[in-house]
Amino acid sequence: MKNLNARLNLCLHLKNSADIFPNKLAIAIQKKGFRRFSYQELTFEKLHQASDQAACALIKFGLKYGDKAVLMVNPSINFFIVSYALFKAGIIPILVDPGMGTKNLKQCFIESEPDVFIGTGKSHIARWLLGWGKSSIKHNISVEKTGLFGTITLKAIIKKHPLSGTFPMKLLDPQQIAAILFTSGSTGSPKGVVYTHQMFETQIELLKNEFHIHHGERDLATFPLFSLFGPALGMASIVPDMNASKPITADPNFLFAAIDKYQCTNLFANPALIDILGDAGEKQGIKLASIKRVITAGAPATITAIKCFVKLLNKNSKLINSYGATESLPISAIHSSELLKTEDVTNVGGGICVGKAVQNTLIKIIPITDDVFANIDECQLLDKYDIGEIIVKGDQVLQQYYHNEQATKASKINDGDSSYHRMGDIGYIDKLNRLWLCGRKQHRVITNNKTYYSIPVERIFNTHPNVKRSALVGIQRKNNTQPFICIEKSTTSKISKSKLIYDLRLIAKNNKQTQDINNFLIHKSFPMDIRHNAKIFREKLARWAMKEIEKQ
Repeated sequence: MKNLNARLNLCLHLKNSADIFPNKLAIAIQKKGFRRFSYQELTFEKLHQASDQAACALIKFGLKYGDKAVLMVNPSINFFIVSYALFKAGIIPILVDPGMGTKNLKQCFIESEPDVFIGTGKSHIARWLLGWGKSSIKHNISVEKTGLFGTITLKAIIKKHPLSGTFPMKLLDPQQIAAILFTSGSTGSPKGVVYTHQMFETQIELLKNEFHIHHGERDLATFPLFSLFGPALGMASIVPDMNASKPITADPNFLFAAIDKYQCTNLFANPALIDILGDAGEKQGIKLASIKRVITAGAPATITAIKCFVKLLNKNSKLINSYGATESLPISAIHSSELLKTEDVTNVGGGICVGKAVQNTLIKIIPITDDVFANIDECQLLDKYDIGEIIVKGDQVLQQYYHNEQATKASKINDGDSSYHRMGDIGYIDKLNRLWLCGRKQHRVITNNKTYYSIPVERIFNTHPNVKRSALVGIQRKNNTQPFICIEKSTTSKISKSKLIYDLRLIAKNNKQTQDINNFLIHKSFPMDIRHNAKIFREKLARWAMKEIEKQ
């Protein structure tokens, strides 16, 4: 897939789309009014021209090639225009998730040392109050109509520096930095993932080839980064009126309305949305007749949620569960039809199947250890069905974290002119070369006698009809770590606490993996990550569990 002589830019794909079908829809932004929805639209030609104008104006204003620009703009027309303008000018966007919290955001700015801050009025107020990037930022630009707190508006910059002709797009070496994307921090401190032009190019090719995305399709874009790929793939990005940082707050009727109006063929949704849309759609008798492909990623969707959602789709439509991370997406994929056939294995503690590796991607399993490996030759590669740490290699996988040598060293294993990335996840490969997830490395519970893995253990207890979700935590008692299972009951459950715990102990005894587990705690509502609503904050839950135990 690599072409070492190529000069790349994500916006070459936008230019190509603008040349092929200039008047076709590229973007539509939904806005809920008093009684009806309105939509802002841009064609491929208009988006290409507007981002050219913005790129030219930003450079004439004083930004320069190689600058780093924090982009805190809600999914909107301006989000697309500014993003593509930065790429065209060779200015490096820094993309952060506002949902990660103010403390983590400040750390992101300290590490990335941005030269420019481009954002909404609210984000500039937060920047001013909390001192984000105070020591490095030279330009503060607002995408709104008026400037606040020392900002200048993008509109004013474009008006002062008009474009004549076309903007000379920067074509860059494949290994040059294209963007810095910070991880969410839901399982540790946020880290800046260096996205090269090669990584973006590979992701676009994988989306085309693995998921068979074609020119002229329309995507309901619920995740900002993926929405940028839409126009680059020749696919219109239809952005619903929702908070992309908090998908669990989305109104499903807004999304259904956008899908219906534009007859969307593709939907990229995280597990929280799959759950919300499936539940609402089933209750309302919704049929998503135009959707032919649903891609879910970010965390494993539950089989129950997938079963519910596929009822909304046509018989020939596909729901694809994709595995990866900010550092490496996609890595593997599995269709719902195949995934549902693995339910029996999952329910008895076999982990979650996430399918086979996508093209030109290698997945290996090594023993679980905190040791750092310089080269792949130092690693023992495990056999099929042996549980260990997942490592991956491919052109879509990061080679380094930004200004974080310690994290880079801990996560990379050199292999010739490339490297494997340690995912921090535990799993195994079966005889069909499918990858099965068993949880995060840091979430396993190690006792004097046994090691418990989070996903296999939890999915066993999740089979109880009154359990919404469960979480394995380790508690220190009498010089030994003991496994405790925290339980969040389903919203409709009326079972008593004593009866539920009695049932769960019976389930535990009937499975080899859980037969030694005897401790259960009922929690009203688990602390969850905002974006996926699938990642449990186990550290918080463990502290709560310890307090509950002390009360007993």
